[in-house]
Amino acid sequence: MQKHSVPVIDIAPLLAQSAQQTEVAHAIRKACQTHGFFYISGHGVSEQLQQELEEVSAQFFDLEEAAKQKISMEKGGRAWRGYFPLGGELTSGKPDLKAGLYLGSELGPDDPRVQAGRPMHGANLFPAEIPEFRRIVLSYMDALTNLGHDLMRGIAMSLGLDEGYFQARYTADPLTLFRIFYYPSSEEVEDQWGVGEHTDYGVLTILKQDSVGGLQIKSSDKWIDAPYVPGTFVCNIGDMLDRMTGGLYRSTPHRVLNTSGKDRYSFPFFFDPNVDAEIAAIELPDIVLPEDDQHQRWDGASVHQFSGTYGDYILTKVGKVFPDLKKGIQ
Repeated sequence: MQKHSVPVIDIAPLLAQSAQQTEVAHAIRKACQTHGFFYISGHGVSEQLQQELEEVSAQFFDLEEAAKQKISMEKGGRAWRGYFPLGGELTSGKPDLKAGLYLGSELGPDDPRVQAGRPMHGANLFPAEIPEFRRIVLSYMDALTNLGHDLMRGIAMSLGLDEGYFQARYTADPLTLFRIFYYPSSEEVEDQWGVGEHTDYGVLTILKQDSVGGLQIKSSDKWIDAPYVPGTFVCNIGDMLDRMTGGLYRSTPHRVLNTSGKDRYSFPFFFDPNVDAEIAAIELPDIVLPEDDQHQRWDGASVHQFSGTYGDYILTKVGKVFPDLKKGIQ
């Protein structure tokens, strides 16, 4: 296992929209073509808010199982929100050694998408035992949504596009999904992965991880560590950005193995296209695109041959993660 070599990019100039933001865009391009992953510093998200998020998350997973089951995913219905226990989520058909809480944009019953029964749209389920949980999570999601818009500007610039390219076509009203995951320590054996090898579905993931570590990414067919770096988030490309760029920016496989002897928490935030968006390839002149990597992918699927909306794509994928819940929206 190779050690950490994923670049750290200071995105403060991008957030300030200063002249140096072009240098940030160049660094993003290099990282996306080399690893598909990069760390960001200078992101402006409150350290106090992050600390509060870690504290209430630990409090939640310390609750008795009966208390956590009060907000189980079965109670979230078509919104696909709520808690699942250890082994309740599958990757490639195998149970992951993690428990988690699914969250998303907070939508009330009068929202047209909720009234229409749109999957993955609705209200979150929050634990009554932790009164501050709701405020902290929604504040964090607001901050990460703003950060997602800024990062997509940088990614657009990295491709030589107008900086508003993605917002105009896909992310003016993004699908934002947030997960809080708990990983107990495990033995280093094949069937004890916290999360098995996979790629993310959308365009951009912004991950907060704690100091325990355990994230590994597949770069140039070799697994390397992506450890905790204080003051940073880890960003990675999803399948839809791979599709848009014709494979120039690959969605990179990654996995988690927690053998630290300590509990691990991670907080992935998914900044994705609107569910009604049909994802088209970007015209990238004078660039020779790589061949489709379908036969090398963990799932044997092609992100380039798929047809339909982003909502169609993600429902198919998430339905494999929670097959019992998928039956409820068919």
